[in-house]
Amino acid sequence: MRWSSFYQTASRAFHQSPSWSKVLVVCTVSGGGLVAYADASGGDKCPKKKVVVVGTGWAGTSFVKNLKNPLFDVEVVSPRNYFAFTPLLPSVTIGTVESRSIVEPIRKIIRKKNVNMQFTQAECFKIDAKNKKVYCRSTQDSKNGKQEYSVDYDYLVLAMGARSNTFNTPGVEEYTHFLKEVEDAQRIRRKVIELFEKASLPCVPEEEKKKLLHFVVVGGGPTGVEFAAELHDHVHQDLYKLYPSAKDYVKITLLEAGDHILNMFDKRITEFAEAKFQRDGIDVKLGSMVVKVAENEICTKERGTGKVVSLPYGMVVWSTGIGPRPEVVQFMKDIGQGSRRAISTDEWLRVEGFGDIYALGDCATVNQRRVMEDIAVIFSKADKNNIGKLDLDHFQEVVGDIIERYPQVDIYLKKKQMSNILALMKNSQDNAALVDIETFKSCLSEVDSQMKNLPATAQVAAQQGEYLADCFNRMEKCEKYPEGPLRFRGTGRHRFRPFRYKHFGQFAPLGGEQAAAQLPGDWVSIGHSTQWLWYSVYASKQVSWRTRYLVVADWGRRVIFGRDSSGI
Repeated sequence: MRWSSFYQTASRAFHQSPSWSKVLVVCTVSGGGLVAYADASGGDKCPKKKVVVVGTGWAGTSFVKNLKNPLFDVEVVSPRNYFAFTPLLPSVTIGTVESRSIVEPIRKIIRKKNVNMQFTQAECFKIDAKNKKVYCRSTQDSKNGKQEYSVDYDYLVLAMGARSNTFNTPGVEEYTHFLKEVEDAQRIRRKVIELFEKASLPCVPEEEKKKLLHFVVVGGGPTGVEFAAELHDHVHQDLYKLYPSAKDYVKITLLEAGDHILNMFDKRITEFAEAKFQRDGIDVKLGSMVVKVAENEICTKERGTGKVVSLPYGMVVWSTGIGPRPEVVQFMKDIGQGSRRAISTDEWLRVEGFGDIYALGDCATVNQRRVMEDIAVIFSKADKNNIGKLDLDHFQEVVGDIIERYPQVDIYLKKKQMSNILALMKNSQDNAALVDIETFKSCLSEVDSQMKNLPATAQVAAQQGEYLADCFNRMEKCEKYPEGPLRFRGTGRHRFRPFRYKHFGQFAPLGGEQAAAQLPGDWVSIGHSTQWLWYSVYASKQVSWRTRYLVVADWGRRVIFGRDSSGI
């Protein structure tokens, strides 16, 4: 075949191709190999969808890190250009770990070969769900001030995190230190050294030294307890050697409004932590609610007596929980959720009422569907004989679907130490073979009352980001996914299985190279060996090999040289 004839044939086949698919033309010429390649994009190709991710915390970073579908163009917007391993913030406050060791630039994380991702350092101040726009403000100053712009989206992923909750207590914003961001930990670190230097001046009277070196921690949760323990170790292991004259004046007070510290942990851990703090000289005041914070004193109200007590202080660290950010509050008002504490989503992390907006992490809460809402549907599916009574043998066939669709059932059964839902039914019916719907309702009526919101932890946020990324990865081009195998869906129908949180345990470092751990299966571990388990888990959970190496190196440096006490 002549070259001109071959070219005409190939060209005619190319232009007549109904799908405009790729055409490969290969021609070999004697005396040398000549390869010609022609590529045409198809007319039926679906345009890429634009995904905007707001936030680079645990949820947002987990989402972009696990997203692998090239059918999306992704833009990440955040006022900080890095991801921070926040569980180690208490260690940063006293120099056990350096701040740069726990952060990873977000541009390195989103650098992928097959997914188009870009990052913009800006803060989101408004969300227009109706017109699918996100309004942003640059964090960089220019001649005309901070520039504002808008970003269009097809899908919006809100992972904006939360702020420290002050409960509108007077003086908290002005005079206390929070511990939510890396910058907070750096400020606390500088303040601690500043107070020791100031108390070491020869002209400072004793009463003033006591005030300057009185450190108050508000909140007996994991963050407050860990910071108090880290500060105690820093003072006794490092600062007393450098500031020997301050030894008689340092005092650490932990204020908790409840009956116990670490009240979300097992009772054995709570008792051990309180006893250890007492031995270490950390003053734990239970039932003490802060009513006011002034420049030099903090006022608490004792729950037992109602008496208001004033405590002079040098520094107050506020760690009492989280609340929504102002831009999140405004968004909730715009979509009719103004009375909520966080953005309400369904079990697929979609903002209620919107199929293209997802919210995850600390800024959102999952509204799990209750069993009693679908009790009639469940009963009818199990009643295969249509006799108005439930055959337990038939019911056993749908038990797996019930536990999958309503995880509160499984939690309830474990709490009651029952192997499965059949044990609950038989326990209520004295081993009867048939039950009617009213008995069925009474058996499950208590289950919904045991439902609790997911905790605002890094573990939850990371799992939500990974789950949502998996959903996006499985979306096929121009196709709708069929519904999953679940038979009880109520009104919240979706193409994927709902999000289910898996709890892998929690740690509470208590100082003195001791930690407590509560792991699945009601397994509790306390002591020095648990501290080594904490080291290994936290090192393995770092976002990169670089941060993993730096954190382990910091731990080793602390053992050999002690913590750095310079005021920078």
